[in-house]
Amino acid sequence: MKLLRVGPPGAERPVVLGEDGTAYDLSGRARDLDGVFLAGLDTAELAREVAAGALPVVDLAGLRVGAPVARPGKVVGIGLNYRDHAAEAGAAIPDEPVIFLKPSSTVVGPYDEVLVPRGGEKTDYEAELAIVIGRTARYLDSHAEAAEVIAGYTIANDVTERAFQFERGGQWDKGKSAETFTPLGPWLVTADEVADPQALALRLWVNGERRQHGSTAEMIFPVLELVRYASQFMVLEPGDVMVTGTPAGVTLGHPGKPFLAPGDVVEIEIDGLGRQRQVLGKA
Repeated sequence: MKLLRVGPPGAERPVVLGEDGTAYDLSGRARDLDGVFLAGLDTAELAREVAAGALPVVDLAGLRVGAPVARPGKVVGIGLNYRDHAAEAGAAIPDEPVIFLKPSSTVVGPYDEVLVPRGGEKTDYEAELAIVIGRTARYLDSHAEAAEVIAGYTIANDVTERAFQFERGGQWDKGKSAETFTPLGPWLVTADEVADPQALALRLWVNGERRQHGSTAEMIFPVLELVRYASQFMVLEPGDVMVTGTPAGVTLGHPGKPFLAPGDVVEIEIDGLGRQRQVLGKA
């Protein structure tokens, strides 16, 4: 099942796509695609409503697509989770997952403008699989328990200002936290439709040139371990998002390649999860 949000920023309405691609309005039964909705989501029941014609049809033509989750409580980032990316960054393979946090104010829609921040000099892209949490999780004991709290998956661009991240002192959060730095979407694909989250190809292009082409099979720490592990240090709540790391190919690892600048176009796709596209602007 594919869920999305359409409409102007701050006034999006929830939509579900039928198997034939027809869009159905969920605003009569859900305030938004938020933690409350995800915590009570019954995909089988929703599928029956769609099949029965119980929901009004929506024409998506000309409508903006927002992030498929309404302002997550938190965005949990995972760093250096692909061996090839760690190698290109000159970093050791981590013994445990590297965790950082991104503010919810970084989240925008999949086609929204991404802004190079004021003072930014080395704005970079990172194609990533994103996990959307659907149940409260604390101190999970197993991967089986981790699977039960995942509502679904989407695409993320973990945009990063490398000069802030590495050259201004402190933690990574400085380079990860600018507004528009987490485009999400276009859809939240429910977990039952993703047979194996460790078998998804990721691809990213800048101005039509392919820069990244990897697979979630290459993760150091797989999806279920990331959720289990993170729950030992923080409570994961419905609507939270976890971005799971990026494969090789970021600008940081290729001296001589230009970092992102206003006017550049970044496109990302992940098998089964759709495609997003952003044009860079300036804050």
